[in-house]
Amino acid sequence: MPHPAARVLGMLELLQSSHRLTGPELADRLGVDERTVRRYADTLVELGIPVTAARGRYGGYRLQPGYRLPPLMLTDDEAVAVLLGLIAAEHLGLGTAAPATGLAQAKIRRVLPGPLADRLDGVTQSLGFSLRRRDDAPRPATATLLALGAATRSRHRVTIGYRSWRGEPSVRDLDPYGLVFHAGRWYVTGHDHRRGEVRTFRLDRIVSVEAGTESFAVPAGFDPVGHVTRSLTAVAYRWEVEVLLETDLAEARRRVPPSAAELTATADGILLRTRAESLPGMAQLLAGLGWPFTVLRPDELRTAVVEHAGALADYAARRPPLPTDPIL
Repeated sequence: MPHPAARVLGMLELLQSSHRLTGPELADRLGVDERTVRRYADTLVELGIPVTAARGRYGGYRLQPGYRLPPLMLTDDEAVAVLLGLIAAEHLGLGTAAPATGLAQAKIRRVLPGPLADRLDGVTQSLGFSLRRRDDAPRPATATLLALGAATRSRHRVTIGYRSWRGEPSVRDLDPYGLVFHAGRWYVTGHDHRRGEVRTFRLDRIVSVEAGTESFAVPAGFDPVGHVTRSLTAVAYRWEVEVLLETDLAEARRRVPPSAAELTATADGILLRTRAESLPGMAQLLAGLGWPFTVLRPDELRTAVVEHAGALADYAARRPPLPTDPIL
């Protein structure tokens, strides 16, 4: 049975996460009666935490508006989840230029109970990643990431100072449609009013962000992840590929990640759009999916599929070698 002090702290946590809770709601969540809830509220008030109670249809318990909440409290499971998330973010480069990840890990590690901290150390010290770490990838400034995130959410135009890969400075008025983390780098994609088209910019090359007042609307169906991956592969890959897959969109998305191709449901099937450097490699990918498909373009991909099918037929015709007598 939980200690009464744990239930009091549990009530505080519930009030932090909700604007208002009724006595019956708190009693149900804490596993006590309403009289005990009133006693817990009195205990919190005695501790200097301003819990207010109101009667009537719209009554209930809540923290006084404007009250500065005490330090964050985490359960063991929550603390482990946060620490593992920080470790993964550091490995993947999912952070900013400010070295905050390691400091945050150290702070949480210091307040963990000893036995839990020791067990967690055993996990972190033996943890391996299948994805390669990008130590060379420059990271954006925290202020840049937060400013663009706010503008993306509020749908307000921003003016950015940008530095090209050659180091050339420019100023762009941008409608930010979305933020994307891809292959160890942060990107923002949106309508660039200087060029009059949707463009993609690396966040670590943005030197300033100035919030504007003009609002914008994101085009219906726009996929930031798909646009960023296509814009990056367009530079490196030669062939534009379009294929109709005979499957449903949910199944296609389970097998084909957004970084590999754009998927769109049509009346004739699932339209797969991507770019490829190797058509034989694309033929192998399509064959590996296991669904019937129709090549729309390029025509050279049909030839690559035929050649791949011929190679598979040759492999199927092979026979294992005859056993040889052992050497005495």
